[in-house]
Amino acid sequence: MKQQDITLQGALWLNLAGEKFGSPQHLALLAQIDVCGSISQAARDIKLSYKAAWDAIDHMNNLAGEPLVERLSGGKGGGGTRLTVRGRQLVENYQIITREHQQFLRNLQRQASGMADDLLLLGGMSMKTSARNQFLGKVVAIKTGAVNDEVELEITNGLRLVAVVTRDSVLSLGLEPGVTAYALIKASSVIVGTGDDGTGDDNIRLSARNQLRGTVSRLIPGAVNSEVVIEVAAGVSIAAIITNGSAEDMGLQPGSRATAIFKASSVILGVPG
Repeated sequence: MKQQDITLQGALWLNLAGEKFGSPQHLALLAQIDVCGSISQAARDIKLSYKAAWDAIDHMNNLAGEPLVERLSGGKGGGGTRLTVRGRQLVENYQIITREHQQFLRNLQRQASGMADDLLLLGGMSMKTSARNQFLGKVVAIKTGAVNDEVELEITNGLRLVAVVTRDSVLSLGLEPGVTAYALIKASSVIVGTGDDGTGDDNIRLSARNQLRGTVSRLIPGAVNSEVVIEVAAGVSIAAIITNGSAEDMGLQPGSRATAIFKASSVILGVPG
């Protein structure tokens, strides 16, 4: 068999505390938003669905702990979107790093020319999770119990999540105040409430430890269920899956006040590897 030259290629990903923060496509999305001022147009330009574009933005915002994209209202064009100062800085730095990375690959390619055709190129493996909501934060408190511990995680200034995990898990993960950790919550575990107390009834009190008040930023109807995205802090959103009937009964729409409610036992904690 004829020996062929090996061409070295590589994609540059950004990781934050061991969690994948942004792929080349996600950073290209941010860059295109900066160019055209529209998430829908930017998504079309890089061949990404509108929902996937918003999912990527939510993911990056949640891990960054601050908004990278902000909405504009009013104006001749009826508003739009733009990158925040932090978002633009991230894109500019990524482009600089990408140019250096490409130069590194070119230099390595010159050294690699003539290598055997059967050279094994080893890549890293990354874990993927089905949990829709992923938050990065720091442990601020641990309440020790006989079997289970209550762990409080601050994911942004003033916004905290509570998780209940076994004592063995706390020890094996090395959790203690100051440790960086991330929280995973399935969208199906999140209940959406409306009204002043998040339930629609001032006489009802809930046992769920996590009750995050915010504003509906997106409502995406499906055949049976709808995905409700609630912005609970600047740049921090949580998604819930509820029936279309529930969304209609509660009168949910973008701009509605709502509360994301979930049990502490529904929060899965992890630490960077």
